[in-house]
Amino acid sequence: QVHVVESAGGLVQAGGSLRLSCVASGRTSSSYAMGWFRQAPGKDREFVAAVIWNGGMTHYADSVKGRFTISRDNVRNLVYLEMNSLKLEDTAVYYCAVDTDYLGSYFIDDYYDFWGQGTQVTVSS
Repeated sequence: QVHVVESAGGLVQAGGSLRLSCVASGRTSSSYAMGWFRQAPGKDREFVAAVIWNGGMTHYADSVKGRFTISRDNVRNLVYLEMNSLKLEDTAVYYCAVDTDYLGSYFIDDYYDFWGQGTQVTVSS
């Protein structure tokens, strides 16, 4: 069992920055991934970014590439999502998730086994 907890989100003006963090506690394998997804009102949940723990490779959705950065702290099992140049369309509930047996499909939410409770990020004009 893996327990996933995100930090609090917040309200930020367009163009601003915000950093989310997520800690995963419990048993994980050596080949797992941690990802961020988001869900805006009336929309499906979508992939944002992921980091593959074994090797540290990162992946991003095209909509956030160049603006968001995902990073990890190996020792504390933490993952960060640094969000810069925020846009109104980044407003959503952001979820951190763990895929405990990563096989390559980092962008598919069904492959993630454990999820955080979600945290609201609101970008205002």
